[in-house]
Amino acid sequence: MSAGWSWYVIALIVLNVGGCVWLLWWTGRQRPGDPKPTDTSHVWDGDITEYNKPLPRWWINLFYLTIVFAIGYLAWFPGFGDFDGFGDWSSAREHDVDAAARDAQLAEAFAPYGAMPVGRIARNPTALALGRSIFSSTCAGCHGSSAQGAIGYPNLTDDIWHWGGSPERVLETVLDGREGVMPAWGTALTNMGGEHAVTSVIAHLRVLGGKLPASDYFASRGKPLYDGICAGCHGIDGTGNVAMGAPDLTDDYWLYGGDTESLRTSIAEGRHGSMPPHRGLLGETRAKLVAAYVWSLSNPAPADAADTRAGAP
Repeated sequence: MSAGWSWYVIALIVLNVGGCVWLLWWTGRQRPGDPKPTDTSHVWDGDITEYNKPLPRWWINLFYLTIVFAIGYLAWFPGFGDFDGFGDWSSAREHDVDAAARDAQLAEAFAPYGAMPVGRIARNPTALALGRSIFSSTCAGCHGSSAQGAIGYPNLTDDIWHWGGSPERVLETVLDGREGVMPAWGTALTNMGGEHAVTSVIAHLRVLGGKLPASDYFASRGKPLYDGICAGCHGIDGTGNVAMGAPDLTDDYWLYGGDTESLRTSIAEGRHGSMPPHRGLLGETRAKLVAAYVWSLSNPAPADAADTRAGAP
């Protein structure tokens, strides 16, 4: 908190404490013209009278004592930015001390895995538990707590990896992120093949996936359009290119949906998927742990192959 905000908060506290003192003083004194404590003329049912008696002095003094305590506490433990108070304490310094202690504990817990390859970490149950914890706090917001993704966010539990599924490639993705860009081809395709060009390309995709025969009317017109525009990234056979993040178009997995309208949007308007880099947020060792956990979801260890040794080579 900056000094300006600290003084702003201090001013608010002083005004509130002063207001409490004034309220106690103002409501606790007798004024000229006030009715006697036992005579307010507020009588109900003939024998129920409302009195005007002030609070007992000891009770009011207790309120004053709480105010004195509050003033002393704020003077001793202010907690405003860099103001240390008479107790030589500040919330900022307390936070830094606690954070340093926690960082030291985490560094000690992560240290055994810093030099281990991701594939080896993925066979260590203790390391996987750490990776799962990091995933839950860092990655689950997009990929879901079960890592099964959603529309636009990949499923991490299957064996489909647009950027490659080796432990090293998964670690690269976590550390440096990915930018998956599908350009908008609607206008170009329409200029080349007419108003049904996008429909024709979709039909050819169905052929590549084994859903339609190559003799289909639209598919036969979509093939030359696909070969001229799409094959450069996805390949003539549609199996994709992991070096570019171009997905395989022959399987049943579609990141943005595989129905006709979703495919039409993807082809005509394009897509832009972004996986942010986590190198600065997690660092190398934590990134290894979460990459190992993610990789293990689609590459589970055999029942008798788990490595329980944290420092195993």
